[in-house]
Amino acid sequence: MEYNTQRTKLKINDYGRNIYKLIQYTKTVQDRDKRNQMAAAIVDIMAQNSPDATGAEDYKRKYWVHLMILANWELDVDVPYNITRDESVEFQPHALKYHQAEVHYRHYGAIMERMIARVAQYPEGEERDELVRLIAHAMKRDYLLWNSDTVEDAVIQQQLQALSSQQLQLPEDFQFKDFREYLKGTDEERRANGTHKKKKKKKK
Repeated sequence: MEYNTQRTKLKINDYGRNIYKLIQYTKTVQDRDKRNQMAAAIVDIMAQNSPDATGAEDYKRKYWVHLMILANWELDVDVPYNITRDESVEFQPHALKYHQAEVHYRHYGAIMERMIARVAQYPEGEERDELVRLIAHAMKRDYLLWNSDTVEDAVIQQQLQALSSQQLQLPEDFQFKDFREYLKGTDEERRANGTHKKKKKKKK
């Protein structure tokens, strides 16, 4: 039995052990034309692991570099690109840069705050009033999801004004729903997700 600890450490893990074995076998093939064919076929297989890259110009160049790296640059084939041992092709994912902007109310989140700031730039009118209504309902629902107890409607209105730099006001005819209405859909979703059909017992 072959254990992972006994195997050669892969320089690139993305393509798996089988691709590595194919490359090692290709190195032993004596016929150059056959080696070239096998190398090209391996590159095609490697490219299938990330089909979204096929639209890029010379997208296969990266895979030829990876092929040679996995072969420790010992594979004697006709590479269709000018590459060298000093080739630098990153195959590790880049570190993601997260938005570090301050969130004033964590239960609403950054997206809600950006939405409020955007609507505050709208000209006064029916469209802006309707957006304010939708935002107010969403704010109360988010608040209740964060805090299962009831929340004063005046608090939502104050926080809406604060987040909009006093630019947004609730329309005079606006009324919040009963808190149970906001949680109704959420409760139904939770019950649906947590409900499992009981298997019927087979009659003996």
